[in-house]
Amino acid sequence: MKTLVCTQPGTLEYKTAEKPVLKKGHAIIKIKRIGICGTDLHAFEGMQPFFEYPRILGHELAGELVEFDGADGFEMEEKVTFIPYFNCGTCIACRSGKPNCCVNIKVCGVHVDGGMVEYLSVPSYSLVHGEGLSYEELALIEPLAIGAHGVARAGIKKGEFVLIIGAGPIGLGTIEFAKIAGAEVIVMDVNEARLSFCQQHLKVKHTLNALKANVFEQLKEITGGDMPTVIIDATGNQKAIDNAFQYLAHGGRFVLIGLQKGEIAFSHPEFHKREATLMSSRNATRQDFEHVIACMKSGLVDPKTYITHRVGFDEVKRDFESWLKPETGVIKAMVSVD
Repeated sequence: MKTLVCTQPGTLEYKTAEKPVLKKGHAIIKIKRIGICGTDLHAFEGMQPFFEYPRILGHELAGELVEFDGADGFEMEEKVTFIPYFNCGTCIACRSGKPNCCVNIKVCGVHVDGGMVEYLSVPSYSLVHGEGLSYEELALIEPLAIGAHGVARAGIKKGEFVLIIGAGPIGLGTIEFAKIAGAEVIVMDVNEARLSFCQQHLKVKHTLNALKANVFEQLKEITGGDMPTVIIDATGNQKAIDNAFQYLAHGGRFVLIGLQKGEIAFSHPEFHKREATLMSSRNATRQDFEHVIACMKSGLVDPKTYITHRVGFDEVKRDFESWLKPETGVIKAMVSVD
C-alpha cells in the first residue's frame, strides 16, 4: 500500500508498505478521508513536542471498516472514525476516567504512525460508529472534539464572556462549542481573514486583531469593565499565552488547548490576586466525541463550513508546505484517499 512519510522536518516522501494484518483486539480501516491538522503542520515544521522522525502523520481520519476483532456492535463495511489517543487502561489517569491524558498514551500520527496510508490498524476499543455521517464529517469529529473538551474543562456558564485566542481549526471548533454552552464569545487572532470568517460564518459579534488594537482596553469595554472570566488559548504560541494572563478577570479560568515547547511566564502576584485557575486541555474523551456527533446530527455544528481545500492523496506532498502560508487561506484541508 502507498504511504506518505514525514522523514524529517520539511520533507515528505511517498513510500510503499505492507498492508496491515489483523491482530487480536484490533480493526483495520480502509482510509477514505484525512483532515490536515495543526499537529501535522507543526511536525512538518519541526515544532511538535513529543515527536520523532520518520513518522507517518495523520489522525483526523474516516474510513470503511474492512476487518475487525473484538468490536462488538460494528459491521463490515461500516463507515467509522476512531479516537486516535491509544491508552493503556491501567495507569492513574485511565483509572480516573481520563484516558485522554494516559501516562503511557500513544497518539496516532505523533507517537505511532498515523493515517496517511491506504489501510490502518487501530485498537478495536477506539472505534466510533459513523452514525449516518459522511466521511468528511467523520474526519472532522476529532478536531471538533478537541475544542469541545477545552470548553468542558472551562465549565462555561451561560452568559459568561469567553475570550478564545486563535481562530485556526481548533479555535473555530472551540468557538462553536463555547457558543453552544451559552458563552458570549470574543475571538482574538492576528489574521483578518480568519476573524472575518468568524464574523460571517460563526456569527461572532466581538473580534479583535491582537496586532492592531489596544486589546486590554477593548476587552474592558466589551465586558463592561469585568474582563473575560474564561480565556481559552488555541494558538500554542508562547507570546500569545504569556500575554493573555493580563486579560483574565478576577476569579477567572485560563485553559490551554494550544501546546508549545517552551515555558510559560507570568506575574505570580497578578495571577495570585485574581485567585485564577490555570488548566491544560489535552486531546478529548469518548464523551466529547459523542457530544460532537450529537451536535452535528442536530444541526448545531456544520463541519463542512471549515473545509477550504480538497486534494487527492497523490497531491498532498505537492501542496502540504503551501498550507503553512497564511496567504493560502487554508482553514481545513481535506484529503481524499478514494
